[in-house]
Formats: sequence, structure tokens, C-alpha cells
Amino acid sequence: MRFTISGKNMDLTERLQEQVIEKLSKLERYFREDTEVQVTLSVEKERQKIEVTIPMKGTTIRAEESSPDMYASIDLVQETIERQLRRYKTRLTDRYQTGFTPRYLEEATEEDDDDGIRIVRTKHFALKPMDPEEACLQMEMLGHNFFVFRDAQTEQVCVVYRRKDGAFGLIEPE
Repeated sequence: MRFTISGKNMDLTERLQEQVIEKLSKLERYFREDTEVQVTLSVEKERQKIEVTIPMKGTTIRAEESSPDMYASIDLVQETIERQLRRYKTRLTDRYQTGFTPRYLEEATEEDDDDGIRIVRTKHFALKPMDPEEACLQMEMLGHNFFVFRDAQTEQVCVVYRRKDGAFGLIEPE
């Protein structure tokens, strides 16, 4: 793996760079030798933040973590990326090697029939302007079946989703 490490609002020490390379090199088994890893370390107020982006064929792995200590942030981001990679690898393995049945096609349990509609989580987030292709990549990276975004050209709220045949769909308001 090739590392590109940069710092924002901070001095990037040799020890810090070595720590990043040491921790993220543990993930080499998931990548080819020519994989480029982009790492940005920054300080925002009292938070030490690390962002890691790893472009791969078909998807981009991206993680961002912050904590009061930069070394703790590095540990957290390494765990996050490893979890994403395991999930991505498992999803590919299931899709191509076994008779994988997506959750939405599995039979509903009796428990689901009793309750009807039940909201179990509410999420609030800012809609980032982007194009539909970038939204599809973000959806893939997160492992979701749909992704809500603001179209950079039209400024309208849109949704991309994965169809049953594996293709992507786009919902735009009229």
C-alpha cells in the first residue's frame, strides 16, 4: 500500500506518520500492493481528527474519527476501516459464491405481522450537494440500500437506491 499523509492545522511529526502507517499496514491483506491510501490528520478546536480514503475497484472505503488524542483517533479509524472491509468482503462473497438471499426477500416473522408499522430510529443529517454517481458511491460505502442527497446541479432533494437486479435507480422530484 502507498500512503499519502497530510496534515491540516497541525505539524505532522515523523512519529505520527509512522503510527499511521503501522496501524493501517495491518489492513494490507485486504488490498493489492498498488492501492493508494489517502490520510488527512487535522486539529479542530480540541478534537484530533483523522480521515482515511481508500479507493477500490467498485467502491471507496472512507472513515473519519475524532477524539481528544490523535493516537486514539488512529486506532479508532483502523477499527472502522477493518469493519467496513469485512462487511464489504462478506457481501461480495455471499453475492457471488453462495445462494445469497437478501434480507428484504426473506420471509417475515410472526412478530413483524403483529405490530404493523413501527419507527425504531430517526436520523437527522445535512444534505450534501453531490451528483448521482457520487451518491451511489456513498451508498455503497455505507452498505445501505438507498441514499438521500441534494443534487448539485438542480439543488433538489433526490434519492438513489439499489434495485433487486443490482442496478441503481434515481428518484427526482418533478
